[in-house]
Amino acid sequence: MRLATWNVNSARSRVARITDFLVRESVDVLAMQEIKCTAAQFPMQAFEDAGYEIALHGLNQWNGVAIASRHPLDDVEVGFPGMPGFAKDVEGPDAPIEARAIGATTGGLRVWSLYVPNGRGLADPHYLYKLDWLAKLTAATKSWASSAEPLALTGDFNIAPLDSDVGDPTLIPGLSTHISPPERAAFAALLDAGLTDVVRPLIPTGYTYWDYQQLRFPRNEGLRIDFVLGSPSFAAAVTGAKIHRDERKGDAPSDHVPVVVDLDLQPADADDDDRPMFY
Repeated sequence: MRLATWNVNSARSRVARITDFLVRESVDVLAMQEIKCTAAQFPMQAFEDAGYEIALHGLNQWNGVAIASRHPLDDVEVGFPGMPGFAKDVEGPDAPIEARAIGATTGGLRVWSLYVPNGRGLADPHYLYKLDWLAKLTAATKSWASSAEPLALTGDFNIAPLDSDVGDPTLIPGLSTHISPPERAAFAALLDAGLTDVVRPLIPTGYTYWDYQQLRFPRNEGLRIDFVLGSPSFAAAVTGAKIHRDERKGDAPSDHVPVVVDLDLQPADADDDDRPMFY
């Protein structure tokens, strides 16, 4: 199986690029972030014509997450337990929940497409929201990761966990989001909850995002902020990975590129002695 995650920065604007990539790279499951549309606006027909079923959560022209799969999508879940909301000058349980998380079971996997809040600035309320959001995700992950079913948390985490993940000179330690110690600690807590960054051992360096401004891509001044985090059973099945840097090139690209992992998954009944025998 081939699983990918991609912040597409508008599914409507880039539908041809996305579906072309899916077919060309024979992707079985794609987690998308920043689809920037409602269900009624999503270009469903193009994905169906390419052979994909879609589960999505989008509220307006901002945020939005989706999963496209060649397999049936079951047990679709919008948001995770305890997921906080956010709106300017609104605090507590009345803050509206944003379209930032969707999970589904497909092809023998439990997959989450996640768009972690940006944080905006270290003094901004959005930064505290980001840390709270990650804390609640970690709490949910502790129960998910104990399941025997392979689990993948994929998406745009808006955190560069290591100094080697940062090539953008505008990010300044102590002044910028994405690299602050609390954000990096929150990412580490996700791993401590039972997950593994399954791509880094295979691809130690490389960015997944380049800002559109200031020739960031030609200068390779990017960030590594898009990840596939897997449970032990998921990580054990990973056979390969790729960061598709070339998808940042060409006509109207997203500012992120796809991150892909290949899996060798055993059928659920592989060890079942009661299976019928064929000769």
